[in-house]
Amino acid sequence: MSKRPPPPQLRPRPRLGPRPLPQHLALLAWTMLSSQLVLPSWKNGSFGWKPHLRPAAEEMRPLLGKLDDKVFQRALMAEGIGRIAAFLAGVEAYRRHPYRRSLAEPPVIWQEGTTRLLDYGASGAGGVPVLVIPSLINRAYVLDLTARRSFLRHLAGRGMRPFLVDWDAPGAGEAAFGLEDYIAGRLGRILDVVTARAGPPVIAGYCMGGLLALGLASLRRSDVRGLLLLATPWDFHAPSARQSRMVEHLRSAFEDAIRLFGGLPTDFLQALFATIEPYGVIRKFITFGHFAAGEGKARDFVALEDWLNDGVPLVAAVARQCLFEWYGDNLPAKGEWTLLGQPVLPQTFDKPCFSLIPEHDRIVPPESALALAGALPNGRHLLVPLGHIGMMVGSRALAAVFAPAVKWLSSME
Repeated sequence: MSKRPPPPQLRPRPRLGPRPLPQHLALLAWTMLSSQLVLPSWKNGSFGWKPHLRPAAEEMRPLLGKLDDKVFQRALMAEGIGRIAAFLAGVEAYRRHPYRRSLAEPPVIWQEGTTRLLDYGASGAGGVPVLVIPSLINRAYVLDLTARRSFLRHLAGRGMRPFLVDWDAPGAGEAAFGLEDYIAGRLGRILDVVTARAGPPVIAGYCMGGLLALGLASLRRSDVRGLLLLATPWDFHAPSARQSRMVEHLRSAFEDAIRLFGGLPTDFLQALFATIEPYGVIRKFITFGHFAAGEGKARDFVALEDWLNDGVPLVAAVARQCLFEWYGDNLPAKGEWTLLGQPVLPQTFDKPCFSLIPEHDRIVPPESALALAGALPNGRHLLVPLGHIGMMVGSRALAAVFAPAVKWLSSME
């Protein structure tokens, strides 16, 4: 009898990041070309520099007159081409890197549509139950990125009973969802499951998940112990209304995209985030190109980039609510964001709350999060010297974020 051939080896899914790659390449190309176009007006003093750049530009201008234009143009072109090549080398190194996330997944104890509830606590664990809610925009596993960088596993290791909501990408069952469907519906039923298994939990929310957590706690305050808020926005016009003005200017374009795609696709969302620090992705991939593949910092970079490029789309109603009602109209800070006909008012939520606010956050400015922390009557907050993502997966997250979170949660027993 002939032996069966071995099953074919599944090839890992190819990496697509950094997304959207055309945007980053276009920025590099535009930088190279615009650098050459601006040279004549720089030399004759007619170029309109930003105020903080003008002194340095004026100091350098006399030197330009001593340079051969053709030589300088060639040097500019060589520098631009070199940056593009270095960026692409970093991208190729990232795409070829052997790292693949292989953490064992905890038990799934509930599922509805594409939403799952994962139980990170040991069987029979008696610590404080913590229901952790991530953003709808990104995958939940940023809170369980690697064995060394896992907020959920850290909580479990300190005796807590953590549960994680895994939204996954929306499917047909979620296509018509709005925020009420997610908060009063899915999260309400998840809260029932957690309470039946472990008792009333502390609700923890990261980024947009903090707003969902506050909404749930406001609807079900008698069923929760308190709130742990991690980089949670509230005043979307703080420290300035620049983003709201951008939303208003682009409202028709956003509406066209939402109607065309039935929501906001991942690459559209990634493009919006890239505008916060346009050259940030370019710089970090150029730097990554110099890492050795076996270095720990290279594996950490790839693990995080895999998550960043594994985003999910927003369904139409949620996209409109987030863009136009939150960022555009700032309804939460005005006290006009409602769920089931009732306003979500942090000043009326009197359970214990702890807000961890990263000082160097470019996605949720500290002023936005502080507005919420200051409105909670039974709350305290801690500013941590980290960024939005670094607070959960950075090398200093353990001491700066995880430790104070555990200390506060332990007081909730």
